[in-house]
Order: sequence, then C-alpha cells, then structure tokens
Amino acid sequence: MKRLNYLFVLFAATLVAVVSGCKDDKVVEEEPEPEVVKVETIEYKTFEKERIAFGGGHKQTVEKTFDLHPGERNIDSIKMFVILDCPDGGCNIWDVYANIMVKDPDTEEWYEIGRYITPYGIDNSAVEKGFEIDVTDFKSLLHDKVDLRARIETWGADGWELTVNFEVTTGKPDYQYYAVAPVLMHDQWSTSGVPYGIAHTKDVTKNIDLPSGTKEAYLRTIISGWGHATPTDPDGRPCAEWCYRTHQIRLDNGVAFKHTMGPLGCAANPVKNQRGNWQPDRAGWCPGMAVPVRRNQIDNSYFGQPFSFEYEYQDWTADGGNTSGNPGAYYATSCFVIVKSNEPISPAKVTD
Repeated sequence: MKRLNYLFVLFAATLVAVVSGCKDDKVVEEEPEPEVVKVETIEYKTFEKERIAFGGGHKQTVEKTFDLHPGERNIDSIKMFVILDCPDGGCNIWDVYANIMVKDPDTEEWYEIGRYITPYGIDNSAVEKGFEIDVTDFKSLLHDKVDLRARIETWGADGWELTVNFEVTTGKPDYQYYAVAPVLMHDQWSTSGVPYGIAHTKDVTKNIDLPSGTKEAYLRTIISGWGHATPTDPDGRPCAEWCYRTHQIRLDNGVAFKHTMGPLGCAANPVKNQRGNWQPDRAGWCPGMAVPVRRNQIDNSYFGQPFSFEYEYQDWTADGGNTSGNPGAYYATSCFVIVKSNEPISPAKVTD
C-alpha cells in the first residue's frame, strides 16, 4: 500500500510539472494599455485683425481657410474668442449683428457656430481674450483644414478689425465623436430671420431621425430679435429687439423646451462706456456681448424613430407700424441637432 501511495504521489508531481511546462510555453496576450492623452490647451489663430466694413474697398463678409487641430478624437472642448479692434479713425458707431460660420465640407453649407453684437463705437478689450463662445458642439468640423466665414452687418467704411482665436483642450471627452445637422438656419443677417407678428413662408417645422448608435443628443439654438415694430408692449417696448417673449420647441406636437427672450443685464456688461444706448436690456441679447447659446437635451425616448420638430414663436400680431423708421420685426434663428457616440457616427437626418 505504501508503494502504491508513493507511485501516486510521483505521478501527480510529474503531471504538475508537465502542465507547468505547458503553461510556460504558452504566449499570454496582454490587454492593450488604455490610451493616455495629455491634457493640454492649444491655441489656434485664424482671422487676424481682419478689416470688415462696408465700402472703401472692404466687405461685410470674409471667408478664409485655416489649419486647426489635427483630428477630432480626444478633443475635450473648443472655445472660440472674438476680438474687436478699432481701425484708424475709430470703430463703427452702431451695435450690429455679427457671426462666425464654419463650412461643412460634405454639404458645402455654412453653419453658424457663434453670434455676437458689436459694441457701440468701441473695441471689446475690456474682456481679456474677447467674446468667449463654446463651440465644442462643432468639433466634427473644427479640425484639420477648415473654411471659416466672418460677417459683421456694418454699413460704414470704418467697420472693425476682427481677430478670432480657438483654444482646443485635449483629454478624455464625454464622447469621442460628435456629428451635427442643421434644423433651422434663418441666420444670415438680422433681417433674414423669421418675420415676427405677420404671415411668412419661413420653414420652422422639420422631421428629425437620429442615427443608429446615438448615445446622447441635444438641440443647439441661437436666437436674437431685431426691429422696433408696433404695437408696443404696455411698458413701451417694441418688437422684436425689446419685447420680452417666451418661445417654445415642440417635439411630436408636445412642448419640450422653452426659450425666454428676457433681460440679460446689459448695464453690467464689462464692455462699458459705449458710445450709444448700451445699458437698457434687450430681449435676449446686449450690445457688445456674445448672444447666448441655448442647449436642450433630447430625451432618449426619441431615439430610434423619427420625430417632428417645430419652433413656435409666442403669439403677437404686428400692426404695420414701428418706432424707428425701419419696418418689420425678426427673430434670427439657428438650430442644430448634435449627436454623440464613442464610435464614428453620422449626422441626424433632418427633412421637411
């Protein structure tokens, strides 16, 4: 019996040795190390003291091509800074509509990424880096070689000197890939917006179909009122620059979001001592400030099937008069649907 026990122990030891030898010969595949991305902020310069004016050999609109950050992955945020300097002889005296657009190379359409209103007759050096606008939503378009359009709706040969810088911060973003599709683009000029208080033909209803693989989606809207149309509100405010209103976004005919066009506190603007009526509150904007970006998260119950969209302006009826000599009231409105994923993703489909 002892001899049998001895043979069993010897057999077991030999088996362990053989198995161990097999394990030593096997190539064990190691899991790849996670990508480590250096967190840093890199500045990219685009327009540099670009003269924008009307007349004197200058134009209200300038288009140029620039090189921005290589690739869109690992971009955590992109901020755009708009600097306004006065040319020799001084800046234009009026507060005017202005924006920056990027060209989608696939559709060749120009998308508004930021809007601002110029200050009355002075520069904006009171804000250290210029008007700051978060443009991360457009990171799918703001990389490598990029076409940008700058427009200032000035009607004088003096105009402005425009500088636009981008700060790209790398790291681990919320999602690696974004895609953008236009929903409304009534934003070329202040008076090419949606007419307010009268019948019009501007299309403000759409159908939206989010792509497969969408992990997060939201609407990105910029809206500002223009004009001094009557009847005025009881406090004497004409529309649409001054009259406070609340507009709605309807999804599948239900009210999903509200946009209040109310005061922003213009008198507290650091760009102060302007050469015009800069302190009174407008409806959702101020002279010498960026126009706010409004983001509205789309509930995931809308993922996977098309849904309807409508931008609904608060009811009001114009009487054909005005308080400034310029007829009409308008809401310049841009709205985009942004989708996100950690895999490459296509833009949403937006149809009439």
